[in-house]
Amino acid sequence: MRNFQLKNKNGVGNYMKNEDNLLCRCKWCNLKNQLYVKYHDEEWGIPSYDDKKLFELLVLEPFQAGLSWETILMKRESFRRAFDNFDIDKICNYEEGKIGELLKDSSIIRNRRKIEASIVNARVFREIQKEWGTFSNYIWHFTNGEVIYEVDKTCSELSDHIAKDMKKRGMKFIGTTIIYSYLQAIGVIYSHDIECFLYKEKEIHYEK
Repeated sequence: MRNFQLKNKNGVGNYMKNEDNLLCRCKWCNLKNQLYVKYHDEEWGIPSYDDKKLFELLVLEPFQAGLSWETILMKRESFRRAFDNFDIDKICNYEEGKIGELLKDSSIIRNRRKIEASIVNARVFREIQKEWGTFSNYIWHFTNGEVIYEVDKTCSELSDHIAKDMKKRGMKFIGTTIIYSYLQAIGVIYSHDIECFLYKEKEIHYEK
């Protein structure tokens, strides 16, 4: 398998030659990291409606702040183990003893503010589930169930609006950039690069 760049009419593409198939992927995808490639190809941008997965990614996204998603992805299994398989009921009940345990775990990102935020956010997530039936109902209602197709953005009116609502509800470490990244990950926003073999184009206009 070989990784290389080629220029096309849209600029430089991120290519992988595999079994005689030439596939171009998003610029951010590290083709030397097969776990990252698998995430790009099989998970990122695919609409998710499962609350357990939506919760897992909402826990992980704030840990990315100041780092890269690749770093978090490589530690995902460690996070899953450390955070009790992202069991929301258990995380809602984390106290200082558990926080101290997590701060000693070198296999995850040991940041007290982010760890404390994950606990607060779990409790808000559960309140949203009670109000909306599922968190999925809540997050998808912002676009009336539609997928937004756009590229080369790190925030938008949509992410501004959702971040503001989540903060109003009490969530921590949730800004518009983090929420935009989250929406991309769960498929509310579809953002594969124009050069990427997974690129799709369909214009949906968001109105607050």
